[in-house]
Amino acid sequence: MLSNTSRLLTYLNALLYAILGAFLFILPERLAPVFAWKVTAFMTITIGGWCLGNAWLAWFAARRWKWSLVYTSLIYLWMFGIGELLVLYLFRDKLKLEHPIAWLYFSTLIVNVLTALMGIFELLSNRPQNDSTGATATTNSFQYTALILFILFVGFLGLYGCTAPIGAPGTNGGIFPEIMSLFTLRSFGVFYLSIALAVVPFLRDRSIPPILHHSIASYGLILFITAAAFVYIGVFDFAARPGGILYFGAYLAVGIPLLFSFRKLGTGI
Repeated sequence: MLSNTSRLLTYLNALLYAILGAFLFILPERLAPVFAWKVTAFMTITIGGWCLGNAWLAWFAARRWKWSLVYTSLIYLWMFGIGELLVLYLFRDKLKLEHPIAWLYFSTLIVNVLTALMGIFELLSNRPQNDSTGATATTNSFQYTALILFILFVGFLGLYGCTAPIGAPGTNGGIFPEIMSLFTLRSFGVFYLSIALAVVPFLRDRSIPPILHHSIASYGLILFITAAAFVYIGVFDFAARPGGILYFGAYLAVGIPLLFSFRKLGTGI
């Protein structure tokens, strides 16, 4: 497994994301005008949902801290931090760091990237093994197809968000109910791409415990982002822009079945 230093840094990630996420989630109207770039209140609470979800994920990973169990959670966390910090660099001319909340966001990403770099270095040096010995997941075609569809759908959203120009289909309130700046679009793209790429190893690794762990560790993302959407449900116009139903439906379609899986199979330990 990775070192105790990496574990402590992962706990620190959990703490920083929890503090940042709580502020953004509870005070979106107040903090949107002073955030690190131009965002609306709904975007702010959604980013707060990411952060609270990241805190949940990092805490679960650090608490369980067995490479074969938590490795996909760490992969997500590392990719998210590196990708979002890269977005800040690419849009540095639009970055606003006058307010403490903006500095907290920036500092949290710095710690995330330092955690990722140390983890990657230790991974290459120590080469921990995926020594899962638990029961393997069923290989029925429905479950495997569902995994592939999830990777393709979320991965497409991520790639599209990372490459699409402003004005392209879907960027004008078609699914997400508000028009995004290119800065925000790229940030959302990195988030979704990180989610998709993190579960690619499960195309090969069919052991139940890491799949269940990744599901419960990622559940905070589903929970808080969906909650944010319900808080701001008034910004959705389902009649004029029915794509908003897809925004809700995607999270509910994943989140609700997982509850039954946790009840039947547990959470990986």
